[in-house]
Amino acid sequence: MFVVDTNVLIYAADRDSPDHDACRKLIDQCRSQQGPWYLTWGIVYEFLRVTTHPAIFRRPFLAGDAWAFLEALFASSGLGMLTETERHLHVAREVFAEIPRLAGNVVFDAHTAVLMRENGVRMIYTNDGDFNRFPFIDVLDPVKRRTSR
Repeated sequence: MFVVDTNVLIYAADRDSPDHDACRKLIDQCRSQQGPWYLTWGIVYEFLRVTTHPAIFRRPFLAGDAWAFLEALFASSGLGMLTETERHLHVAREVFAEIPRLAGNVVFDAHTAVLMRENGVRMIYTNDGDFNRFPFIDVLDPVKRRTSR
C-alpha cells in the first residue's frame, strides 16, 4: 500500500520532463498491479492546477486532457482514494503536535500525511523532500530510486 504524490503524476504526464521515463514506468506498474495504491483528492486537484496553469507548466494541458490522464488512473482496479475518517481531527491534532513547525506550503503535504496515517498507509512515492519531516512515512523517490531519510 502506498500513495503516489502529485509530482510523480506530473512528471509521468509531462513528456518533456527529464523524470518522465522513471515516473511513467512507476505509474504503469501501479496501474497494472492488483494490490492497493492510493491518491487523495488534494493530489488530484493539485495535478489539475499545475498541469493546466500557463505560468507553472511549460506546455499547459487543456483541462480535458489533464482529466483524461487522471481517468486512465481511475480505471486502475487497485486505485483507492484516501479520505478523511471520523478520526481525522484527532490524527491531525496529533501530527501537528508531533511536528510543531509545519507552516506554509508544507501544510498541504501535512494533509496528505495525516490522511496516510489515519488510513494506515506508510509509504509514498514522491520527489518532494518535505515528506521527510513526517517520521511515520517511508519516502521513496522514483527518480533517485532510493528511500529518503
